[in-house]
Amino acid sequence: MKILVTGAAGFVGSHFCEAMLDNGHTVLGIDDLSTGSRMNLESFEKSSKFDFIEHDVREKIDVSCDAIVNFACPASPVHYQSDPIRTIETTFLGTQNLLKLAAKNSIRFLQASTSEVYGDPLVSPQKESDWGNVNPIGIRACYDEGKRAAETLCFDYRRMQGIDVRVMRIFNTYGPRMAKHDGRVVSNFIVQALKGEDITIYGDGLQTRSFCYISDLVAGATSFLFHNIAIKTPINLGNDHEFFIKDLAELVIQRTDSESKIIHLPLPQDDPRKRKPDLSLAHKTLNYFPKVELEEGIDRTVSYFKEVLN
Repeated sequence: MKILVTGAAGFVGSHFCEAMLDNGHTVLGIDDLSTGSRMNLESFEKSSKFDFIEHDVREKIDVSCDAIVNFACPASPVHYQSDPIRTIETTFLGTQNLLKLAAKNSIRFLQASTSEVYGDPLVSPQKESDWGNVNPIGIRACYDEGKRAAETLCFDYRRMQGIDVRVMRIFNTYGPRMAKHDGRVVSNFIVQALKGEDITIYGDGLQTRSFCYISDLVAGATSFLFHNIAIKTPINLGNDHEFFIKDLAELVIQRTDSESKIIHLPLPQDDPRKRKPDLSLAHKTLNYFPKVELEEGIDRTVSYFKEVLN
């Protein structure tokens, strides 16, 4: 297949492109490079089966392909809050432009949504049937509500135009190719530890996250894209092992042999207290079971950041 992947130069998008190429597909990568990096494409950019177009998905595009996978949008609070209007335009207008392309060519469309659609959840673990608890006017809303609106668009296009639309709700993912200054907790802690700086925990550190290593996320996304039956609901993808943020900080200090000290700063507005996916639907539908435990994934990610910082 020829697969169009937006956000191709980003952390998750680049790993997905690489997996598609490894599986023998042709990939057309699209990215506006506002947060993505061409360095993420270095290992496969010269492949005869890979092409790249620098393009902003807020603008229309007309290309030939057999499937579309939409990762376009900054996913870290530092990036998506730096230009919130651009963020929500990317999630809504970008998704709309790509859905129009999918409708024109009658092709499959896989949308990267997020656990942020659940907001600060009232129930844990989070099931796909949960409607979420999101502040629509808060500083995170450009991303949270943008992704929720994108899901609405996807399912309206499915109902109105019969497109085979698939929506994956991605939970906290980490691994090599994360940007060192992107503000996500895993990269923050590792970079601070390797530099011997204080590790900053926002709040008391008793908020929880469930961390999924990138290879597991890509395996789930691949299964979802190529599943032979159209699936009529979003599906959670991630790892359901839940950790306190303070425990993650202590693990990073241990795995880096760092002498960093932990300090506490005020909790940002609307920061969710819990994050744990209910993976029952992914287990049943996609036979999806994440394999990489946090200690192993942190070690791999530490090795990557050691190279980056050196």
